[in-house]
Amino acid sequence: QVPLVESGGGLVQAGGSLRLSCAASGSIFRFFTMAWYRQAPGKQRELVATITTGGSLKYADSVKGRFTISRDNAKNTIDLQMNSLNPEDTAVYYCNAENRMSNQNYWGQGTQVTVSS
Repeated sequence: QVPLVESGGGLVQAGGSLRLSCAASGSIFRFFTMAWYRQAPGKQRELVATITTGGSLKYADSVKGRFTISRDNAKNTIDLQMNSLNPEDTAVYYCNAENRMSNQNYWGQGTQVTVSS
């Protein structure tokens, strides 16, 4: 199993920044595509950013240029640097680990991000 533990959420004013971190256990971390998702009240969970084992990046259009995802395979962690936050970024943010070849998919417990106007 690859338990995931998020940290770094909180309350910030519009225009501010937050950095989320996700710690994963297990030496197989480096074989997983890692991602951040978010879910706002009354809305479906949506993909925010992904980073593959090879370091390829993908971002939702709504966060391009503002958010940066990164991974450290030596520490088994991924981060999400969020800049220029706006109230529409308010959501619970979830860390995800996926390995399609082995059909494994894991979720963290989520961390709340609230952006005040």
